[in-house]
Amino acid sequence: MTPRILVVEDESAIRDMVSFALRRAGMDAITVPDVPAAQHAIADKLPDLILLDWMLPGTSGLEYARRLKRDELTRETPIIMLTARSEEDDRVMGLDAGLDDYVVKPFSTRELVSRIKAVLRRTAPQIDEMRIEIGELKIDTASQRVFVRGEHVHLGPTEFKLLLFFMSHPERVYTRGQVLDNVWGTTVYIEERTVDVHIRRLRKALEPYECADYIQTVRGSGYRFSTLR
Repeated sequence: MTPRILVVEDESAIRDMVSFALRRAGMDAITVPDVPAAQHAIADKLPDLILLDWMLPGTSGLEYARRLKRDELTRETPIIMLTARSEEDDRVMGLDAGLDDYVVKPFSTRELVSRIKAVLRRTAPQIDEMRIEIGELKIDTASQRVFVRGEHVHLGPTEFKLLLFFMSHPERVYTRGQVLDNVWGTTVYIEERTVDVHIRRLRKALEPYECADYIQTVRGSGYRFSTLR
C-alpha cells in the first residue's frame, strides 16, 4: 500500500523538497502550508503519517500536534516534527505531546525518508509495502486482489477499498461518516446508509470463507475490523 504522508510546512521550498523525496521513495505526499489547510486535507482522507513543522502561521505545530492527539479520529496517526529547535527541553516537550519522532533542520531527505519508514513500521507493523495480512485474509495491494488461505476472493472496487481501509486500521471503531470520508472522500455527497449497503456486500463476499464476521457492527457507533470474535 502506498503510504499517504501529510506535510504541513509553511516554507514552499521545503515543501517542494520533501514532496519530491517522498514521491521518489514511493509515497503519496500531500503538502499544505498551515493548520486550516491541514484540517481540510485530513477531513478529505486520513493520512498514514503527518510531517509537521514546529513554526507555523497562526498556530504552532506543537499545539496542533496536541490537538491531533486529543482528536479521536487522528490520535493514532503518527506525527514527526520538523524543527530548527534542537535543545533537549524542546525535544522533551515534543515527545511529551505525543510525537513519534523529531527531525532537526537542516536535514537530509534520505534520513527523513528513513525515519518515516521506521515510524510506519513501528506504528503499523501489520502493513508492508505490498500486502496486508490479518487473520485468514491477505490483500495484495499491487494487484488489488484479496485472498483467503490462498484462494482468490472476488470483490467489487468499492468493497476492495472498504476492506483495505478497515484492514489498514484494525481494532478501531469508525462511524459511518468517518468511513465515508476515508473511503469515498469528502468531495462527493453520499448518504451514510450507502456504507451499510457496501458492508453487506463485503460480508456476503467473505461469508463463504468464514471471514464475514471480521467486519463487526458496534451498536450505536459504527463498524470495526477485528479477528477477535
